[in-house]
Amino acid sequence: MLLANVLLVGGGHAHVAVLADWIRRGIPSGARAVLLTPEPTLRYSGMVPGWLAGQHGAGDGLVDLAALAERAGVELVLDRCAALDPLARVVTTAEGRAIGFGIASFDTGGEGQGTRLLGEDPRLVEVRPIGALVERLADLRASGRGLSRIVVAGGGAGGVELAFGLRNLAGAAPRPEVTLAAGAGGLLPGFSEGVQRRVARALERQGIEVLASDARFEGGVLSAGGRSLEPADLVIAATGSAAPGWVRASGVATDAAGFMAVGAHQRSPSHPHILAAGDIAARTDRLLAHAGVHAVFAGPVLAANLRSLLTGQAPLAEYHPRRHSLYLVNTGDGSAILSYGPFSAQGGWVLALKHAIDKAWIAKYAALSRRA
Repeated sequence: MLLANVLLVGGGHAHVAVLADWIRRGIPSGARAVLLTPEPTLRYSGMVPGWLAGQHGAGDGLVDLAALAERAGVELVLDRCAALDPLARVVTTAEGRAIGFGIASFDTGGEGQGTRLLGEDPRLVEVRPIGALVERLADLRASGRGLSRIVVAGGGAGGVELAFGLRNLAGAAPRPEVTLAAGAGGLLPGFSEGVQRRVARALERQGIEVLASDARFEGGVLSAGGRSLEPADLVIAATGSAAPGWVRASGVATDAAGFMAVGAHQRSPSHPHILAAGDIAARTDRLLAHAGVHAVFAGPVLAANLRSLLTGQAPLAEYHPRRHSLYLVNTGDGSAILSYGPFSAQGGWVLALKHAIDKAWIAKYAALSRRA
């Protein structure tokens, strides 16, 4: 059995901040640290729609986890978590390897739920994990297979941005026809009316049809609201995140949907030697959407509290989300839509702002991974 004082499970947005902290300040108390993650790189989901539209290269949105782990003095295990025994303090990987730990932090993300919600079909592609989606789309384009009609299921920000990116698919002639099956919740639930109106107008202007109905496969036919959406070359499930089954099976405290429960310290209320952030986690003290922005801002909190726990102190850092979060929706045509609470704006300058923020985040970790 591999043994670690601290085990990072998942190479998500929050854990790269932990690795950065350890590179700058060292691993606390010289502890033995292990990072368990299935891929040596992290694909930054915020740049994927821009990649589809030809605004970024395929490698522009990657964080080199392997290089960060090496610089931090962390052992890298390329595998995924399949089971957790919080009492024995053991994680079992998909390949059957056991990793014992003193403290564990989870940032694995959630799982796609497209098959459960839409049904099975070979044309269905899950958004999660985002790296697998990018690989599948790249393979489809390289194979020369036609992508003339695409359906995106899910009316959240992720589904909307993918619909825009696919409508403006770089190198495609003609451009794919895209239908957005937003679902019964409608377009961008939870966003302001101003943002919803701007997005609806942009979708209409680009010829992206929006249906306020849930899509479903029945007998090999995709339909929504009693209407066939066939023919469809590709169906992308942007239907939100589901909790991995191993979380509830482990016996750690969860919310009603099976996500790992945490408080303001990102710490499990049932097992205080376990922390979590990102889509795998659910705050018990407040309602918080599963969004990458929260994983990014929770990262430094995880780093601080892991440092405290490894030095025998109580964790004091808390993640207090801002009242409003900034969302920048890439419309794929050289523009973007800004959302900040009730405020909205649109234009090329918003896209320039989005590119600047995204590239700065990537560049920060690229510099850390290269620094001697």
